[in-house]
Amino acid sequence: MNNRTRQILDQIAALEDELHATLAEQEQHLRYRIEGKRIVFEQTIRDAQQKIKLGIFRWFLTVRPQNYFTMPVIYGMALPLMLFDLCINFYQLICFPVYRIARVKRADYIVYDHHLLAYLNIIEKAHCLYCSYAVGLLAFAGEIVARTEQYFCPIKHARKVLTAHARYDNFLRYGDEKDFHRKLEEFRSELANQTAPADKPHQNIGTQQ
Repeated sequence: MNNRTRQILDQIAALEDELHATLAEQEQHLRYRIEGKRIVFEQTIRDAQQKIKLGIFRWFLTVRPQNYFTMPVIYGMALPLMLFDLCINFYQLICFPVYRIARVKRADYIVYDHHLLAYLNIIEKAHCLYCSYAVGLLAFAGEIVARTEQYFCPIKHARKVLTAHARYDNFLRYGDEKDFHRKLEEFRSELANQTAPADKPHQNIGTQQ
């Protein structure tokens, strides 16, 4: 990776930080605070949220008919997801210590807080919990696979990859065979000393001038 590419990646990281800060400022008007693992809303906000919550009977009347037909399919995916969850955790538990890869923290990806919103009824909260689990699980598994790819094959593809994981930009260029095995060992050493969050571009290995 040349200096210009590295510079662009650094600029992207800086813009992402600025975006997150801007979004945090915009959310201040919602008037909630985080106390440890608890999210606390001001009472006036909770009262306003309660006023727009749909009752169960009214909620059923607003559901689109096609949603009823697909709901068994959606929730039928719960068992495959839980089995996948078990398998991906088992893989990381057994293999990562052998490869000397820092383990991915599950709690960093699977977050439950939508059920604390007073404007959601119990069914809507259940939907949100399920979605939070599924989306978080796939992100958690994605980071495990990304670290595995960095260990075995940190090489970019010839074709453009949409929504590539955060590590991908630092991988070696397709067809760049120079010092490949030395650079591969450097990638592996980084995984053993992983400290940077998964959503931040981390130090490039095998940089080419």
